[in-house]
Amino acid sequence: MARVIVDVMLKPEILDPQGQAIARALPRLGFSGVSGVRQGKRFELELDGPADEAALSDVRKMAETLLANTVIEDFSIRVEE
Repeated sequence: MARVIVDVMLKPEILDPQGQAIARALPRLGFSGVSGVRQGKRFELELDGPADEAALSDVRKMAETLLANTVIEDFSIRVEE
């Protein structure tokens, strides 16, 4: 069994209103030293078999068709040991 993590973030050129709201709230909550926030999504997939090239190719297809809106979002895939 393998665990694969898919992180999805808005592309840098896309405005992130949720991230901006978080960035504005941090100083009001007493936190300083943060100049910007980008908000994203994380998906953890548990595969039945090993995270070989075929399985990772399938995960990439899942991310491209369901997990991420590739017009406005980028994603990265990594295997968690």
